[in-house]
Amino acid sequence: MPTVFTRIISGELPGRFVWEDARCVAFLSAHPLRTGHTLVVPREEIDHWLDMPAELNAHVMETARSTGRAIQRAFQPTKVGMLVAGLEVPHVHVHLVPIDDAHDLDFDRQQKDPDPKVMDEARDAIRKALEELGFSQVSRR
Repeated sequence: MPTVFTRIISGELPGRFVWEDARCVAFLSAHPLRTGHTLVVPREEIDHWLDMPAELNAHVMETARSTGRAIQRAFQPTKVGMLVAGLEVPHVHVHLVPIDDAHDLDFDRQQKDPDPKVMDEARDAIRKALEELGFSQVSRR
């Protein structure tokens, strides 16, 4: 059975994409910790990050770094936090969260019903920043 992320990647479920390439995607978290919280997900379903082939791991991390730079540019947080937890969905994903305090990474603070307009604006801000940084992998869906 495909994971929820595979279903988002395939278009079966909605997602606010900011990055797409042949090996991975990045889209906004449906339950963000902060505005701009983005997930970087390999297209291949792999449950644990330790099981990713080294070259895919390197690609996912480079995509996270590139997307993180765009989040930094778009939202100007103190830092962009990165987490690889993997307990919620059995499909590797890297959380990128604009943070100003360690509490900004507390999953008990997830927004369960974020404002769709704010989510669309966050997606657009990250896409714009990716374009300004010169990345061609900006998603258009």
